[in-house]
Amino acid sequence: MNAGPLPNKELETFSALPEDLDFPSMEQRILKFWDSERTFDRLREKNSNGPHWSFIDGPITANNPMGVHHAWGRTYKDVFQRYRAMRGFNQRFQNGFDCQGLWLEVEVEKELGFKSKRDIEAYGLAAFADACRTRVNTYASIQTEQSIRLGQWMDWDNSYYTHSDTNIEHIWHFLGRCHERGWIMTAQRAMPWCARCGTALSQHELIDTYEDVSHEAVYVRLPVCNRENTSLLVWTTTPWTLVANVAAAVHPQLDYVEVGVGDQRYILAEAALESALDMEFEVIGRMKGAEMLGWTYSGPFDELPAVAEVVHEVIPWEEIGAEEGTGVVHIAPGAGEEDFDLGRDLGLSIVVPIDENGEYVDGFGWLTGRDARQVSADVISDLDNRNLLHRAHTYQHRYPHCWRCREELVFRVDDEWFIRADEVREPMLQAAASVQWVPEYAGARMADWLSHMGDWNISRRRFWGLPLPFYPCTECGHLTVIGSRQELEERALEGIDGLRELHRPWIDDVVVRCESCDAAVRRITAVGDAWLDAGIVPFSTLDYMQQSDAFASWYPADFVSEMREQIRLWFYSMLFMSVTLESRSPYQAVFVYEKLNDETGRPMHKSWGNSIDFGEAADRMGADVMRWMYAGQNPVYNINFGYGPATEVKRRMLTLWNVYAFFVTYARLDGFDPTAPIIPVAQRPDLDRWALSRLQGVVETFTESLDNYLVYRGVQAAQAFIEDLSNWYVRRGRRRYWKSSVDADKQAAYQTLYELLTTLVRLLAPVMPFWTEDMYQNLVRRPDSAAVPSVHLSDWPVPDVGKKDAELERSMGVVQRVVRVGRSARNGADVKLRQPLRSALIRVDDGEWASVISLEQHVRDELNVKAIERMVSEHDLVEFELRPNYRVLGPKFGARVKSLAAAIEALDPAVVVRQLETDGQLEIRFDGDVEVLSSDDVLIQRTPREGFGVSEQDGVIVAIATDVDDVLRRDGFARELVHATQSLRREAGLEVSDRILLWIEGGEEVKTTIAEHRDRISEEVLAVSLNQGRVVDDVVTQEVILDGHEVQLSLAASAN
Repeated sequence: MNAGPLPNKELETFSALPEDLDFPSMEQRILKFWDSERTFDRLREKNSNGPHWSFIDGPITANNPMGVHHAWGRTYKDVFQRYRAMRGFNQRFQNGFDCQGLWLEVEVEKELGFKSKRDIEAYGLAAFADACRTRVNTYASIQTEQSIRLGQWMDWDNSYYTHSDTNIEHIWHFLGRCHERGWIMTAQRAMPWCARCGTALSQHELIDTYEDVSHEAVYVRLPVCNRENTSLLVWTTTPWTLVANVAAAVHPQLDYVEVGVGDQRYILAEAALESALDMEFEVIGRMKGAEMLGWTYSGPFDELPAVAEVVHEVIPWEEIGAEEGTGVVHIAPGAGEEDFDLGRDLGLSIVVPIDENGEYVDGFGWLTGRDARQVSADVISDLDNRNLLHRAHTYQHRYPHCWRCREELVFRVDDEWFIRADEVREPMLQAAASVQWVPEYAGARMADWLSHMGDWNISRRRFWGLPLPFYPCTECGHLTVIGSRQELEERALEGIDGLRELHRPWIDDVVVRCESCDAAVRRITAVGDAWLDAGIVPFSTLDYMQQSDAFASWYPADFVSEMREQIRLWFYSMLFMSVTLESRSPYQAVFVYEKLNDETGRPMHKSWGNSIDFGEAADRMGADVMRWMYAGQNPVYNINFGYGPATEVKRRMLTLWNVYAFFVTYARLDGFDPTAPIIPVAQRPDLDRWALSRLQGVVETFTESLDNYLVYRGVQAAQAFIEDLSNWYVRRGRRRYWKSSVDADKQAAYQTLYELLTTLVRLLAPVMPFWTEDMYQNLVRRPDSAAVPSVHLSDWPVPDVGKKDAELERSMGVVQRVVRVGRSARNGADVKLRQPLRSALIRVDDGEWASVISLEQHVRDELNVKAIERMVSEHDLVEFELRPNYRVLGPKFGARVKSLAAAIEALDPAVVVRQLETDGQLEIRFDGDVEVLSSDDVLIQRTPREGFGVSEQDGVIVAIATDVDDVLRRDGFARELVHATQSLRREAGLEVSDRILLWIEGGEEVKTTIAEHRDRISEEVLAVSLNQGRVVDDVVTQEVILDGHEVQLSLAASAN
């Protein structure tokens, strides 16, 4: 600091910053500010005539409080919407709530203590529907408040709800269009089935539901008819399905063997012998699977009435392998998807053993009424008692679970409703190909899903959901599909007066007239797949059925965003419905991201104790810390979230705050006026011009990243710039702010840092809305009440090409590299940075030396050397050691690498280094051959000679002369005295502008140093007097050891 005259009174251009920054408290204050100032309403008014930018919010399930994983997705949505708003785009800002389906029903069942569907039916469907609606309203309100706490801006009073009649009617309209095209069908199929929920699930609901489980697997004997003591040996991981066995399948071309085990004979695939049989055996005969076709055998449960008439045969199936099991497969078409398809193709009997609750139906004897998932032990025991069990064992495998209640699924044959997919597949692929998928792999995943998707199972045997508008006539067989409430009213014969809403149970009472034969027809009781609810929102939220202007103006959406798993769920259902209704994609750009885990990489689960509640996180770390963490995450990777990572993110964010605090502190002292005439950039020092040039590049990068929905790239660019701003620009220029007079150079420093900060505030506003608002109010609004009232009402920054200086940026980059390498050399020589040194020798490329010379002062100051010189050769400064780079040479030379290594180590290292410097390659002879090596093939270790510290990185070499004479030593000691005094000032609680009286007591080295450097020490520490000697009264005193010398420092605030 300079000891010249300073203002007696701090001017109030900017408010002083709090000593302790409390993020959550600041955010609460900003929330109140936005509310009182109607900031969001003003933003919408400001952009009301701007170009449209359409975003559809993927509806959050109004079912539980938000988790931190919800906050990740909602941060992305808010960032992109805030950015477009700052670009002047008019937006709808419509939030959405998903309100129907299993996710709601299961949670309400938990609330009510229900265990199954039967409990719901006993409770009453109307009361259950009301309970579901109440939960929706409760958690929609909670999630709204939590989203506001996150800083998300939406038109919260205009949120859409998927359980609304409007949404339901639009789905009916879609289903009507499907029916017109002949896509609606009912079919008997083996479906993945949740016994607890009592309903089938669709193909897209199974992905990501497989979990590692252990089941009891069994090897079972199936006695072959007309072959004494001979059995087929089959293996299954689902013993409960054996009661429905109707056939055994073999591969016609696979090799099978008949083996003897005691007095029994088993038939199985030859390749399965080792794994299947755990005892001694004798191979009696061999055969192809084709020779066994048509054999009959006794089923494992032929005594049960349901299967007593079934004829069990050996059938062909070319999908069989012998990798696991026995090569003979137990076939139960009524209890397995593949089995069902095979049985249908071959005309096999289909025995359906369980009902919708997963319990055995009549005809299965002692099993009737029992839960199929709980009978494995008893089935195994029964098989053993009847001498049909070969052996049982525990088997670990991945098995599907209900995505909502998490219970294991079974497969059950039932009549379900489907939308045919084949006809719409190709149009969907073409529509998906027109979309910008971010990251790109998401588009490939969608294409793969569409290429393999089956018919869409849309029916669920549940209660609180979309009532499928299907009215099959029992008289003529015609299917009437109702497309709107108006059509329902027109066709209704009874029950319409009691129709409170389009939900069960009220709609179940409506009887309509068959459009073919006029017979009275009732609706099927099934409700629809919940993804119909969410998939229709591009239409229902824009009054599509009314052909409104809103639809024409806002469809298709410019952008949608959700987790990657939504490719096969929400993005798929929207695409299916849009291609059906409008023959095009409902969105132009799709952004997806991965999963959120805890900070160790483990999935978060309440039962594991590692989940973090959003409210807790917001109160503890602050919303902006979360948002910065989320926005800076590369979306192709999972994010590891926790308080540990948050601390590191907060530390990086505080770098910006510290620069801001530095500016405010000195701007207040000097009364800096940001409205004063601007000093032309061309007249400012190179440091200012460099920082402003760097800023333009950051603005370009950040803008491009948001335009391309890759905000993490912008965040990374901004973070790197903030580090440069703090650790280079401010550190290199801080003495400019310490000068007493406000000359042109100091004014340029203030104006430059002010522009850097105010531009960053606008640039970062979409990501950190709270911080940037707080900074904006102090930096912009306080000195200029006529300024835009909020950072979020300001315009997005635009790069100023006139401030770009690519050559200066390149040169400063060279200097920064040289400084990094030079500091490494000092550290390697164990020389403190405060100790001045004589010189630094620098080797850079020819084109880079001019950059070093043009910015020489920065190099000398940062390395604390008196002079810099260009290094002619490093050979006099270091000794070299060569080592083979095995990572590179190993793949090239294989087993010969040992001989090559010996040849390399036998070379003269200095000669090798010179040859590589001159030619870029090295010829070496070994094993009678000559090979050419590059600099990448050898590792060069440099050991500095005595008197030097040397470091090399990325082609830059810096050598520091480490010898210190008396003059340099005392120069360094003076810096130690300054450093110790500054620390004592802080401990004394002095302000940065406070003048002091200083006493320094010490030996001859201390006295000599003070004599030589009195003025510099006084200037640096703002001492109006510097005296030698020991004092004890009315002063702050500290005794320290500096460079081995005992020193007493005493200071007191000066009255002058």
